[in-house]
Amino acid sequence: MTASADPGLRMEVRDTLNAVDPGAWDALTHGREPFLRHAFLEGLERHGCLGRRYGWFPQHLLAFRDDTLVGAAPCYAKTNNYGEFVFDWAWQTAWERQGQPYYPKLVISVPYTPATGPRLLVHPDEADPEAVRHRLLQTAAARGAELGASGVHVLFPTEAEAAQADHSGLVRRMGCQYHWHNRGYADFDAFLAALSTKKRKNIRRERRRVAEQGIEFRTLTGTTAGPEDWARFHRFYLDTFEKHMGIPTLSEDFFVGTAAALGEQVILFEAQRNGQSVAAALCYRSHDTLYGRFWGCAEDLPDLHFETCYYQGIEFCIRAGLARFEPGAQGEHKIPRGFLPTPTTSAHAILTPGFGAAVQDFCQRERRMMEAQCASLMEHSPYRTPD
Repeated sequence: MTASADPGLRMEVRDTLNAVDPGAWDALTHGREPFLRHAFLEGLERHGCLGRRYGWFPQHLLAFRDDTLVGAAPCYAKTNNYGEFVFDWAWQTAWERQGQPYYPKLVISVPYTPATGPRLLVHPDEADPEAVRHRLLQTAAARGAELGASGVHVLFPTEAEAAQADHSGLVRRMGCQYHWHNRGYADFDAFLAALSTKKRKNIRRERRRVAEQGIEFRTLTGTTAGPEDWARFHRFYLDTFEKHMGIPTLSEDFFVGTAAALGEQVILFEAQRNGQSVAAALCYRSHDTLYGRFWGCAEDLPDLHFETCYYQGIEFCIRAGLARFEPGAQGEHKIPRGFLPTPTTSAHAILTPGFGAAVQDFCQRERRMMEAQCASLMEHSPYRTPD
C-alpha cells in the first residue's frame, strides 16, 4: 500500500475503545451508523463479547491532527474466521498446505455484523479525507506485519471505500446479499401492488396465517424496551443459536446496555399471543436503512419467521421513510418476498509472501461466478415487469 505521507497526521493503534472519547468517535459518522457508534463497539468489549474466548482482539486504528480525532477504523486481530460473514476457509486451507500460518489476520469490520457501511471513518470536516483513509490502510498493514498477520481484510465497506482500497492495491472480492428497496411506497399494499400476482397472493396468505393464529405485534425501541423485554429476547437469541449449533457471543448485558445508549436506533419487533411473547426480531436503523440482525421464537409457528423478520421490517421502513432494508446474510428464500440480490464487497491485502497472485486470481474467478449467479437470481424477481 503506497500513498504520499501527511506529516500532520499522527497514527495510533489501541486495544480498547474505553479511553477514546465517545463524542469524538461518533462525530466521524455524525452518529448515524448504529454499528459504528462508540457505545456499540465499546459495548462488545465491555460486556465480554470479544477476546480470547471468541477470537476477536481489538486493534483500533486512530488518526489525529494535533489532538483532534479526524479518522478511525474498527480493527481486530482474529484467531479464527467466526463472525465475519466473508468466508475464507479455502484461503486458510491454502496457507496450511504450504506450511504457513493463516492466523492471526487483521479485519477492519464490525464483529458479527454483515452490514455494509463505512469502515475507514473520516471526520466530515477533514480537508483531505483520501489521505486519512490511505494512512488508515497503511497503518493496518504495518500493524499486521508487526503481528505476523497473513493479511488485512476490509469487510463490507462502502463502494467509495472499496474504490479507495483498489487504489491502495488491495484485492476486491464480491459477495451477495438480499436487500429490499423502498420505491416510495405509501403503505404495505402499495408494495404488494408492485409484485406479480402469484407473489402478492403468497405474501397475503402468509400474513393471514399468522393473524389467524392470534399473533399480534408490538414495536419497541431502545428507549421503550425494558430489562424484561431484553431478558425475553436474549432467551430467544440463545435458543436460536443452540438450535443451529452456533456460538451465542452477545450477552444480555450487551443488549440492555447498547439499547439504552442507541435509543431509537434499536428496533425490536415482538410477536405476542394471548399476551405472551412467542417471537421477536432485533433490528437496528441508520438514517436511511433498517438492518435485521437476530431473531428467535418460543414456538415454531407457520409463517411466523417471515412476518417477524421481513414483513414487520418492510412496514416499518415504509412508515419511517427508510430507503433500504438489509435483513442479514444469505437466504434465497427472501427473493419471492421482495428482497433482491445485491452485490457486497470486501477488500484484501495479503501480507504473506507468495500468496498475493493466487488470491487475486481466486477473487477474479469468483467474481465472474458471483456476477453470473446474481444475474440468474434476478430472473426470479417477484416484481411486475413495467408495461
